Amino acid sequence: MKRPPKLSILRGLLFLFDIDNVDSDEREEVIVSKDVNNEGELAELFDILMRPEFVSYSASDREWYIDTLTYYLGVGESFDSIFDKITTYFDDEVEDRRKFMQVLLECLLRYQAEIVKL
Repeated sequence: MKRPPKLSILRGLLFLFDIDNVDSDEREEVIVSKDVNNEGELAELFDILMRPEFVSYSASDREWYIDTLTYYLGVGESFDSIFDKITTYFDDEVEDRRKFMQVLLECLLRYQAEIVKL
């Protein structure tokens, strides 16, 4: 059974970039080295840090994240409630939170497609 979209799960997905997730100086260096307002660098950041995490999730969890992002982007969600509750390692404030989430969705869809091909 398909789970309904739930905005709060996206905060968990972005915890990878949260300052409270303090397990690796190397990860922090990668995060601060990228311009999160540049789509190409943001996609590179997701490829380096998000891909390994995302592919380790169950198929149903991966689908839930993708469905949730797709739904909330489709209804015009600002994602302020997500970004306002996390403190990230990003050097700059995310200027366009919807664009950030759109790039994330594009990356997650690509990772999902890679998994399905295997």
